[in-house]
Amino acid sequence: MKNPGKLFFFCGKMGAGKSTKSKEVAAEHNAVLLSEDEWLAAHFPDQIKSFDDYIQYSNRIKPFVRKHVQSLLCVGVNVVMDFPANTVKQRSWFASLCSEISCEHALLYLDVSDDQCLSQIAKRRVEQLERAHFDTESVFHHVTRYFEAPSSDEGLNIVRVE
Repeated sequence: MKNPGKLFFFCGKMGAGKSTKSKEVAAEHNAVLLSEDEWLAAHFPDQIKSFDDYIQYSNRIKPFVRKHVQSLLCVGVNVVMDFPANTVKQRSWFASLCSEISCEHALLYLDVSDDQCLSQIAKRRVEQLERAHFDTESVFHHVTRYFEAPSSDEGLNIVRVE
């Protein structure tokens, strides 16, 4: 059997730079990049209007994404997932995905201040007009209430990026 690929995934507050970093990591590791935003936009166009909608539709695609990612990893392809791993529950999903097929992983934790995140969000609102309705300071504060920094007791290979 071929050695499995390595999975890279990300933790960081909204606006921390997870999508930008995911592109860099994919290029660096010759990996397939999967973006949750792209999957959701393709499967549920114009249906995500609120944070609750996002949670609902994100959960709907997870079984398909899991099987797809595991298939890629099992044939030796490195995979970068631009999907949030911002809560213990989200990270346990990634951990189980990896443990089921015994593949290596790296959780890149983008440890960025709220001020830096808000600055990036303001910039993104101007550069990506389609995100302006969602990329707001109030949404940032709402989403940040759920954020849980990763800890060593989760059993993950954490790479801190500051």
